[in-house]
Amino acid sequence: MADSLLIIEDEDALARELERHFANKGWDVEVAHNLAKAREILTGQKLEPLVILADMSLPDGSALDLMETIREQKIPGEWILLTGYGSVPDSVRALRLGAYDFLEKPCPLARLEIVVAGARRSALAQRRLQTQTRDRRRRYAPTSYIGASKTTEETRRLIARLAEVPFSALIIGGETGTGKGLVARILHHGGPRADGPLVEVNCAALPRELLESELFGHEAGAFTGAKGRHRGYLEQAHEGTLFLDEIAEMDLDLQTKLLTVLEDRHLRRLGGERSIEVDVQIIAASNQSLEERVRTGEFRSDLFHRLSVFRLDLPPLRERLDDLEQLVPVLIDEYNARSGRQVREVPDAVYEQMRRYHWPGNVRELRNVIERAVLLARDSVFPIEWLQLGQGVATAPGAGPSVEGDRLTIPLDGSMALDEMDSYIIRTALERSGYNVTAAARALGTTRETLRYRIHKYGLVAETADAPSSAATAGH
Repeated sequence: MADSLLIIEDEDALARELERHFANKGWDVEVAHNLAKAREILTGQKLEPLVILADMSLPDGSALDLMETIREQKIPGEWILLTGYGSVPDSVRALRLGAYDFLEKPCPLARLEIVVAGARRSALAQRRLQTQTRDRRRRYAPTSYIGASKTTEETRRLIARLAEVPFSALIIGGETGTGKGLVARILHHGGPRADGPLVEVNCAALPRELLESELFGHEAGAFTGAKGRHRGYLEQAHEGTLFLDEIAEMDLDLQTKLLTVLEDRHLRRLGGERSIEVDVQIIAASNQSLEERVRTGEFRSDLFHRLSVFRLDLPPLRERLDDLEQLVPVLIDEYNARSGRQVREVPDAVYEQMRRYHWPGNVRELRNVIERAVLLARDSVFPIEWLQLGQGVATAPGAGPSVEGDRLTIPLDGSMALDEMDSYIIRTALERSGYNVTAAARALGTTRETLRYRIHKYGLVAETADAPSSAATAGH
């Protein structure tokens, strides 16, 4: 299909010449000799040309007035304006409205052809972005928070309401694996900032120095290894949304800097002198109680109150077990598509075992269970033997993981998934270190930040908090 070009020109001879030239170049050309006809083409006939080539002054008004109307209606297309005389106010207004170019007559056809080709590339890029935005809106609609239980319906209704309002900040609470990342995407792609960027940051996955540089950016030479300028996550999220997952893990001094940016709407890169304006919507998430961390002095109270314009707490899976009949088939279809399997039938016994299970990892754990079972299925029936929820097929004596002195044994017979192995190793190291995170990290040959991230990932936070020495050692 040929690219469409709308020519708005009242000089008949010039309009015919332009129409003939661009038609010979493969364009699908429409011509309007006045604003009324152009308006009918754009709004009445719903034509969405890639490029609009318009004379500035027409018998029934200025093309800038039409352009402003079309922009307000969000009709796509790049505008190139032609004028027989230069006018500074008109050129300023044209650029303010987003015109691609502003040319004086007479303009050589070779020059005009180059400008139109550039406008075409720009318009195609904009349309790709608009298509992606529409696709994300559909993918991350409130209905993507799946479930039919009363708890889920109430949560989904609140998510849909929050997506309609232009909030500045919001906190999502809930246990690990309850879908905080999914909800953040729903709120962004379904909200007023959907056309802007969504930048996601896991505060627990980055060391303190790296997180500061990634959040606020840096100039060349700001520190050893800073060879060039870097735009931080806050800048990248300008006019969009910044999702700060596991924000409870952010150090207090970084919390102070973040609060200053949110209050002033300006930041300075590390090593920079210039103040940069940022307009960012913040969605913060944590599987820990931020109120408790405020009471213990581990989280700034002023930042907490700045972020908690709205609060949304997601229910754990064990409180919405009636949703399993909706969640399981959707996840099976997803992993069928990925793996080429054809699992279709889920025995009642599978749901019975799922309802009896506590689901400490919530929906994230459910996804892992479904993935494992679909990958190991031999036919269209969901294999109950691969549920492995602690209440399924019993393992032979001695077949499970064990610890003897400083030696830890992990079975490789398929009875444990990789995440279960990882979780068991970390839990064992924590128990042997008296729940001292630093000592456990040293024993495992990793960093404290990495270990804390995995503790939260596998839902070991509660176990750590319950230990007598954890309150004194978890932050050291």
